[in-house]
Parts: sequence; C-alpha cells; structure tokens
Amino acid sequence: MPAGAGYFFLEGFDFGVGVLTKLLARDRIERRVLINAIGPVWDGNEVWLISAGAATFAAFPEWYATLFSGFYLPLLLILVCLIIRGVSFEFRAKRTGERWQTNWEHAIFWSSLLPAFLWGVAFGNIVRGVKIDANKEYVGNLLDLLNPYAILGGLVTLTLFTFHGAVFTALKTDGDIRHRARTLATVLGLVTAVLSLGFLTWTQIARGDGSSLVAMVVATAALVGAIVLNTAGREGWSFALSGVTIVAAVGMLFLTLFPDVMPSSLDDRWSLTVDNASSTPLTLTIMTWCAGIALPLVVVYQSWTYWVFRKRIGTQHIAEAH
Repeated sequence: MPAGAGYFFLEGFDFGVGVLTKLLARDRIERRVLINAIGPVWDGNEVWLISAGAATFAAFPEWYATLFSGFYLPLLLILVCLIIRGVSFEFRAKRTGERWQTNWEHAIFWSSLLPAFLWGVAFGNIVRGVKIDANKEYVGNLLDLLNPYAILGGLVTLTLFTFHGAVFTALKTDGDIRHRARTLATVLGLVTAVLSLGFLTWTQIARGDGSSLVAMVVATAALVGAIVLNTAGREGWSFALSGVTIVAAVGMLFLTLFPDVMPSSLDDRWSLTVDNASSTPLTLTIMTWCAGIALPLVVVYQSWTYWVFRKRIGTQHIAEAH
C-alpha cells in the first residue's frame, strides 16, 4: 500500500499536468512551460510503480497472477501509454516542425489522461469484487470491468489527478499561467469533491467499517482544505493537502478490502486474502527488511531532486532558452 500511495501521489500530479497541456496551455510556449515543470521529476515518479509491482509480485504472488491475468488488457493499455508518454517527452523537441511537435503533444495528453482514468477503473473493480473461481482465476470478461462503480472510480482519479496537477502547476510556475492554473484548480477541485464524495460514500456503504470511515473523513477534509488554500493563493499547502487526499483515499480503499486483497463476486470463499495470496513468512520478512532499507533511500534522493528543481518557471524562461 505505501508504494501504491506514493505512486499515485507523485505520478498523479504529472498525469494531471499532462492533461493540462490541452486544458490550460494556450500556445506551444505555455505547453513547454508545463512539460518543463515536470521534466526533471516525471521519470523518477514512475519508480514507485515499479516498486509497487515488484512488491506485489514478491509478497502476494497469487494476487499478482490473478490481477495481471484478469486485468490484462487495461493494464497493457496503461503500460503502452506510459511508454508512449516517456517517448513523447523525449522526442517532442527533437525537431521543430509544426506537425511533429503537435503529434507528440497529442500523445502526451492522451497518454496522461487514459492511465489517470484506467487506474481508477482498475481499483474500483478490485474493491467491488470480480469473477474469481475456486482456482483463483479470473473468469469474467472485459465488459464486466466496465460497470458504473468502476467508471465512477475512473472519473474520480482523472479529476483528482488533474486537480493535483493544476495545484502543482500553480506552485511551480509564475506569471499569468500560474493565476489561470489556480483558477482552473478551484473548478476542478469542486468537480472532484462532488465525484469523490459520491464514490467514497458508495464504497463506505458497500464495504466500509469504522477505520475506513476515518480515512474517508480525512480524505474529504483534506480535499476541502486544498481547494480553500488554493483559492487563497497558498499553493504549497494546497498541494500537500491534495496529496493527503490521494493517500487517504488509497488507504480507505485498502481498509475496505482488508483482509481481502481481491474479493470474488461469485463466492466469498474464493476471494484472495492476505493469508491465501501471500508468500511464505520468510519471504515477507526479507521483503520487510529490504523495503525498510530501500524506501527511505528512494525518498531521500527524490526529495533532493525536488529541492534542486524547486524554482518557479514561466514563459519568460522559455523565451530566453530560444
């Protein structure tokens, strides 16, 4: 859970910035400002996805096998988007042609929007429960994953990540684009609040308990605080609280699942749990020590990266570069 929450906290805002290249930026120079804002950090943020995937494979092999076989197409689409997105950032500036740069900018937008939506759909289905048989195999089809609850989850992650990205843009940029990002963030925050409240309430009623209710209250309060502080021009605190919203929401989903990791909608006895899907105690012990050593190192070097590239940028810096 920590690696997954860290991934959505960090990758969430650069997914949002990618979406904002079409929603916020008015011209190519402003799009370049947005891309440069996440340029030094976007690839480091994806380390958390690798960590989460590796941890799941090692700690819960049964869950990993069922998840990646049952959700093969949506997860493959996410992977393809991440590949295209990385290539787009690198290749966009290799040529100055109008069509060349426009095509790569379209790729950045769609390869940011689709994963932001699909991650919510995937987690929505995990919480809701999927068709797992007695052999711990997924026996549903792609259409089973496109249900109202999961689609609402996808809309929540899309709007939440875009709001997170707008707040980051206001924090990282200067001039007119900063003020427009703050205004757009307020609108996105209100839309996110409505969708999130509906999704989290639905989740709490269906599967929640006291601990998940506490996480829901924290997520909701943090989101409201992020919107208020963004409106007041306190972008740093607003960004921190939007991050707390993401972490608390992810925490709530895992709390509603526990002790399951992937419920079966066919029979509760066939659900994957922390007991029947986990590795041996020795493997889990080794993993705990490895995570205890590696994760702090990742946090330290990523924090140093953000500190080095902490200054605001604006269109005037792009003009100087030209």
